[in-house]
Amino acid sequence: MAKYKPYTYAQDMLIPVSLNEQLMPGSLEYAIHSLVDERMDVSRFDDKYRNDDTGRRAYNPRILLKVVLLGYSRGLTSSRKIEQACKENVVFMALSCGQYPDHTTISTFVSSMKDEILPLFRDVLLVCEEMKLLGGTLFALDGCKLKCNASPQWSRTVSELRAKREKLEEKVKELLTEQEEEDRKDDDTTPPDNRSYRGRQIEKLKKQADRIETWLKENGERLGVSGREIKSNMTDNESSKMVTSNGTVQGYNGQALVDSKRQVIVHAEAFGTGHDQGLLPPMLDGAMDNLEKIGLSRDYFKGTKFAADSGYHSKMNIQKCMEEEIDAYIPDKRFRTRDPRFKGRKGRSVRTHYGLQDFRYDEKNDQYECPNGKELSLKEKSHRCTGSLYRVYRAQEEDCQGCTVRSKCIHGKGRGPRTLAVPFAPDGNNLTKIMIEKIESEEGRRIYPQRMAIVEPVFANIRTHKRLDRFTLRGKIKVNIQWLLYCMVHNIGKIANYGFA
Repeated sequence: MAKYKPYTYAQDMLIPVSLNEQLMPGSLEYAIHSLVDERMDVSRFDDKYRNDDTGRRAYNPRILLKVVLLGYSRGLTSSRKIEQACKENVVFMALSCGQYPDHTTISTFVSSMKDEILPLFRDVLLVCEEMKLLGGTLFALDGCKLKCNASPQWSRTVSELRAKREKLEEKVKELLTEQEEEDRKDDDTTPPDNRSYRGRQIEKLKKQADRIETWLKENGERLGVSGREIKSNMTDNESSKMVTSNGTVQGYNGQALVDSKRQVIVHAEAFGTGHDQGLLPPMLDGAMDNLEKIGLSRDYFKGTKFAADSGYHSKMNIQKCMEEEIDAYIPDKRFRTRDPRFKGRKGRSVRTHYGLQDFRYDEKNDQYECPNGKELSLKEKSHRCTGSLYRVYRAQEEDCQGCTVRSKCIHGKGRGPRTLAVPFAPDGNNLTKIMIEKIESEEGRRIYPQRMAIVEPVFANIRTHKRLDRFTLRGKIKVNIQWLLYCMVHNIGKIANYGFA
């Protein structure tokens, strides 16, 4: 018969643990420990405490900041899980010096960092600059759209919310009428369970209607970038509906401006809009403020190269880069269709209609001949559109109506004759045309593809390695705190890998 060593769980063990030995040099926890103790000014939190003479002793903000940063680096976004880790994980025990801050203390600490989070982010950025982790030659900007702690079912326009409240009130009236009719009956045939269920249902619908009524009194229509009303959200009205590769989510757009040398984030901010067109100016201004605060010149970006995807292509964004003397590369949404390197690939559209190159110009008579042999005569000598001047040529209506290749002709509205717009004098203010020529140049095709290798690994690190798949807080201020903390952890990881090493 086999013989085994005896064992029992009914016993105690004393395990000697040296806290310092758990924080090994070169590890991320050691970098967090060193930076918070030596380089980050945590005295900014002192004004929040009024317990000099009376009151209980508070947890040191250094301890709370360390465990939050380490928790975020390991994908622990829940304050309850961070509290549990401080009781069970020896590394968290080492950082917290054996203290066990409860989840309410941790969550309150994170939510209240409105005024301290950006200075702390700059403290880490200053260390990155001192350790030569910033290249200062090429930067890339992009956004990461994540869902937040808000219910998408409560996203509606103001008129839709009013209609929802009226429906709820009508339903309450119907249920009350049914209840009154049953109460007037002589025989008590209605089961008690049905009466109880109807009562709970009426109470629930009343609360929902009152909630909508209260919200409508405190909030008005929410306008988008175009000036039109967009859907509001009753649980977090600063969040928005955003289209992502995994579908539409109710969330925030976490923006990051990244330096190319070591992929250090120089500025980060969360916005409650899914459109990127208007986010380049605040991100550039924020980065300039950060670099100025750590002792660099506000003109740090002058002469540097800058890349962003086609979502940022707008006159305002291009003009901002030109004003700051930044060599920007921001393509329009159709740049792939003109790039021969994408021929035959997904994302490059196949030309199915005739274009200007398919029409033959008759210089003597100043007219064009279409691929079917019909003439287009000059109708307008100078027409301005999108910053350029065009000569407009139009075909005869009877020629277009009986054309056998009409389905392949240039796009046009209605069933009238087709018109051909020929550019002849580009306006100097046509920033889109200037950017198109820049992107299609040899230098542009060399620089712009680097954007993906600069900024996308940053989001991969935050979303996959740090496991930030959603924001757990509500409101732009609190969500921005959480986003900056994650970006701070990313930069600390760069310091641990390249700086301390």
